[in-house]
Amino acid sequence: MTFRFARHTNNLEQIKSFYIDVLGFQLLSGFENHIGYDGIFIGRANENWHLEFTKSEEIVHFNFNDDDIIVFYPKNKIDFDLIMNKIQSQNIDFIKAKNPYWNENGKMILDPDGYKIVISDLKIKP
Repeated sequence: MTFRFARHTNNLEQIKSFYIDVLGFQLLSGFENHIGYDGIFIGRANENWHLEFTKSEEIVHFNFNDDDIIVFYPKNKIDFDLIMNKIQSQNIDFIKAKNPYWNENGKMILDPDGYKIVISDLKIKP
């Protein structure tokens, strides 16, 4: 099975920069003016998942819940530390998760749209 998480945004370029430059993903593909939408696909080549972000003339009014999050599990401590360093160099603040589990097993940040992202160290703990 392949997984795609699709979300509309008002800030396609900011989202693209965040997920590529900060979180280290790749731009897999994109499209312009497809039935009034521009979009990008972000992830890692040869993986069975990707993120899709679209933009149109419609202005999005976000309504995220405190428990609406995307969790990423770096494969090793080197990858985790690299992401943490990029987050800190971009002056992105860590925030406290509503669910205490994520405070014990990762670091939470907000993407440019205010969507909660957890970078978990759960899979790399001894």
